[in-house]
Amino acid sequence: MRDYPRNEERTGVQESGDFEPVFDVQSDFVMVYGFHDLKKRVQKWKKAGYVIHLMTGVSWGNYQDYLFGRFDGINHRDEGQQNRDGSERAHGKDVPYMVPSNSFAHYLAEGLKYAVDCGVEAIHLEEPEFWVETGYSDAFKREWKIYYKEDWIDPQSSCDAQYRASKLKQYLYTRTLDRLCSELKEYAMVKYGRLLRFYVPTHSLINYSQWKIVSPESALIDLPTVDGYIAQIWTGTSREPNFFRGVRKERTFETAFLEYGVMQELVRGTGRRMWYLADPIEDNPRHTWEDYRANYYRTVVASLFHPEISDYEVSPWPRRVMKGRHQPTEEAMKAMHAEFRAFLEGGGRREDFRPQKDTSTIIPPAYKTNLLAVMHALRDMKDQVDIRWEGDNTEVAVAIADSAMFQRIYPGDENYTSIDSGSANGALEFSPFYGLTLPLVKAGIAARPIQLDNIRRFPAYLDPYKTLVLSYEYMKPASPDIHEGLAGWVKNGGTLVYIGDGRDPFHRVREWWNSGENRYATPAEHLMQSLGLGKDPAAGIYNVGAGRVIVRIESPARLAEDAEASDAYRDAMLALLGKGATSSLILHRGAYAVTARMDEGDEGPDVLRGTYIDLFDDGLAVVEDPELTPDSVGLWYDVDKIDRSAPAFLIALSGRAEKIAVSQRSLKFVSRSPSEMTVAARIWTKRPPKSVKITARGGVKELPFDYEPDSETSYFTYPSDGEPVRVSIAF
Repeated sequence: MRDYPRNEERTGVQESGDFEPVFDVQSDFVMVYGFHDLKKRVQKWKKAGYVIHLMTGVSWGNYQDYLFGRFDGINHRDEGQQNRDGSERAHGKDVPYMVPSNSFAHYLAEGLKYAVDCGVEAIHLEEPEFWVETGYSDAFKREWKIYYKEDWIDPQSSCDAQYRASKLKQYLYTRTLDRLCSELKEYAMVKYGRLLRFYVPTHSLINYSQWKIVSPESALIDLPTVDGYIAQIWTGTSREPNFFRGVRKERTFETAFLEYGVMQELVRGTGRRMWYLADPIEDNPRHTWEDYRANYYRTVVASLFHPEISDYEVSPWPRRVMKGRHQPTEEAMKAMHAEFRAFLEGGGRREDFRPQKDTSTIIPPAYKTNLLAVMHALRDMKDQVDIRWEGDNTEVAVAIADSAMFQRIYPGDENYTSIDSGSANGALEFSPFYGLTLPLVKAGIAARPIQLDNIRRFPAYLDPYKTLVLSYEYMKPASPDIHEGLAGWVKNGGTLVYIGDGRDPFHRVREWWNSGENRYATPAEHLMQSLGLGKDPAAGIYNVGAGRVIVRIESPARLAEDAEASDAYRDAMLALLGKGATSSLILHRGAYAVTARMDEGDEGPDVLRGTYIDLFDDGLAVVEDPELTPDSVGLWYDVDKIDRSAPAFLIALSGRAEKIAVSQRSLKFVSRSPSEMTVAARIWTKRPPKSVKITARGGVKELPFDYEPDSETSYFTYPSDGEPVRVSIAF
């Protein structure tokens, strides 16, 4: 660990409140959220040493002055997203999700100019979201008329209308972001001579498809004014249940692994920046500290399996993390729920309920200490350039396209019930995608969701992969030139595994494969003809140039819902790759090892060979040959990778280390951490320490420490009141 300057912006947080020492996690930048008291909040966070960004919602927010005509004298209430029954899709009272009209974009631009005047260095326009079930407001009907040059059609009247409505929804938010980024960059340059940066914090394409939301996603790649993104992935998105071998349950690690994977495709080869988010708790307050901590580790580890990204948003809402109250255990949560049910059964009103004994607590001290150690370990990832998978791990690409968001409800086709586990219009499981991916991940194969749309953007996009799994049963190719790219890749040696039965009703929407001179029943027919196999090849293996095409005629959803079908697919893929099944993924990132041992798979023992510091352990324990148990994740520091050319080294710290100084007899540094916590440190020294001392507001204090001779490392702790602490180790 070394002292990184804050202007590198390796880690950040978002926060709507004033700066407070209790949640000063010492990241590099802060995204002050919203426009309220903006100038005052900017000044306070800047005084605390942070680089200042702004974040605001682009599809929802406290925009009542616009809605009710106080901004321009026009009532814009008809610009909220509306469901078929006339109800409004809202994020709160008088906070509708918006249809992003040009006038709404103008309103947002005026507010953002004030943020530029306040001195923010970057602006994050978060969550451009248009719900699939909406499309019934007058504002959307106007946009339909302008875009399609025809009268509005009920989006739920047919699959074709649904597909067209979703394409329009994506266009509208892409247009809005392009306008805002362009206008504000010009404003900042003209008025201040300053280059303003714009980022889009957005959920993954996988999550938006699963939750039935339309967003720009890869369309943002075509906007040169967008500088990057935040991958908004956390326990709340990744714990959404899905099917594997017919069992529906939460699979937080596996889902997060896929979500982070597809998000890196927004920046791969573009030079743009991506921060991976993980949340130490989540939006849903009905979980325990025990649950939050376990799932936080799962998401952090899932993100670390994608070494192309090494920047992180370490916490949204650190105030909520450090000051929020939750139940400590599942037993306490169940007891409170039982008391609540008894209260209601006794005639009590829900709003009057007060637990007889409030067992909820703020963040447990051990979690807070360890959380800070993990956050600051993440700042070290950019320097870990030696990347190595352990074992014979093979990366397999699995395609997903923006159009997956366009076909998440199936109007007018009640007989089509195999898309989502028996409920075409109700379920959220997104089984066709998970049917192709989860069997691979569970078998220890690094399934990489790739952006199908990028094949037409980047000629060499598929070059890193030897095997690609593709289905058009839950998405559609945006243009025929995608098939030219696929055919060229196969002929140069790639293996394409196509899985589909042609039953998806969205094959019949008005699109390029059935328009003009094209007369294809499905886009897969055009693909197969492009590969030289004719429109409708039988299931089998075909040689195409130097590569192969494997055709499997079956529903990808069945691979999620049927255990035998899932196992057969997994076994076929393992045979194709020439590898055996394992339940573990192990990646070495320089001095760090990242591990995941999954459940629902091979139960044989897995061991990480060597001596490691367990960065998820409260005491940063030294572990020899750690065993990887089922349903476990780990972040480990490899003791053998310590740079012993220097006399001492700071391995881990629950805070920010500054002014690190190493001599032949001492290690000194300044530690900065939130208040009301205990800081933990593990160091390596070439000789056992003689003393560990801290200098803080209370004066000089000598600390006890534990020296571990086999690893030559020492562990000690000390309190933090939010002020700098000088640490001095003599050896």
